[in-house]
Amino acid sequence: MTHPFLDLAPLGADRFAAIEDRVARLLSTGQDVVIMQGEALLPLEGAIRAAAGPGTTALNVVTGPYGQTFGDWLRDCGATVIDLAVPFHTAVTAEEIRQAFAEHPEIDFVSLVHAEAATGNTNPVAEIGEVVRAHGALFYLDAVASIGAEPVLPDAWGVDLCVIGAQKAMGGPAGVSAVSVSERAWARMAANPKAPRRSYLSLLDWKERWIDGGRTALLHAPAQLEMLALEACVERIEAAGPDAVMARHASAAAATRAGAVALGGGLEPYVYEARNAAPVATTLRAPSGVVASELVRRALAADPAVPLAAGGGALAKEMIRVNHYGADATPGAVRASLAALGVALSEQGLPVDVEAALRAVEEAWR
Repeated sequence: MTHPFLDLAPLGADRFAAIEDRVARLLSTGQDVVIMQGEALLPLEGAIRAAAGPGTTALNVVTGPYGQTFGDWLRDCGATVIDLAVPFHTAVTAEEIRQAFAEHPEIDFVSLVHAEAATGNTNPVAEIGEVVRAHGALFYLDAVASIGAEPVLPDAWGVDLCVIGAQKAMGGPAGVSAVSVSERAWARMAANPKAPRRSYLSLLDWKERWIDGGRTALLHAPAQLEMLALEACVERIEAAGPDAVMARHASAAAATRAGAVALGGGLEPYVYEARNAAPVATTLRAPSGVVASELVRRALAADPAVPLAAGGGALAKEMIRVNHYGADATPGAVRASLAALGVALSEQGLPVDVEAALRAVEEAWR
């Protein structure tokens, strides 16, 4: 038997390196880019464990669940962690970062999530990067959800460790991810005796055995299908143009927000201000007295294809996520999601105006 996914020629080092180069161009970076052979949690954890240790004082910005996870990893590494938590319905500001530095001048590491798809907010990384650079701290950024939906510019923003994944706005595979690494970050890792080595988490292994070796010999057999899917996904973005892909996500977010308000039934945007709302996904607050997860269940029963989910953990009671990213960053996906939510709200006895919501989508889409 033959199958298009099977019996493929091995993926050589030259092809692997060429895919890395295309990812680097997508990020407009001259830094080293390493494609990791696993979901984005691999480089997210690997980068923290490589760059942080007992001598590190980290400012960990918490605007959603991933920020909480980063704080746990940093503490596990032995770092002193100062959490800067802001409500999930808003974003952190550059001034709050500046104030944290003034109160704790010993901070030498900053961890931040660009866009939290889980909570629907996005943080002003360009402004924050200026403050971090002036202070001299190492800057670690989770851009897994934002890449493809909004600009991600590690060099221009002074980001030392920028982790991306392809499974959201890029519309690609979940099984590979990438991290751009500055020279400062490599030096910090090399000086850290606790940085993982001879480990699947190790970035230094990739530096010493792959990059320093001229990218001629891979550390291990690559995730072949995922690498080819990543290449195809980057190729598709290049063909459409990154600006066009980002514009499509911005339109999806604006249309979802406008449509939800027009729909009524007590539904409202979870992130209060549109400027703090992520283009990758829109979160909505369920009406008072209605459990969000039950509303999503009813909506999916009406249309199983819509990209709806309830918030995670405790947020499942109050938050609805419209995951309009990748292939679902379309007017059709937004309209269908709002129509399904309209059905679910009607079943709860709440008044809605689906036609008004669909008109609002049409008017807001650019």
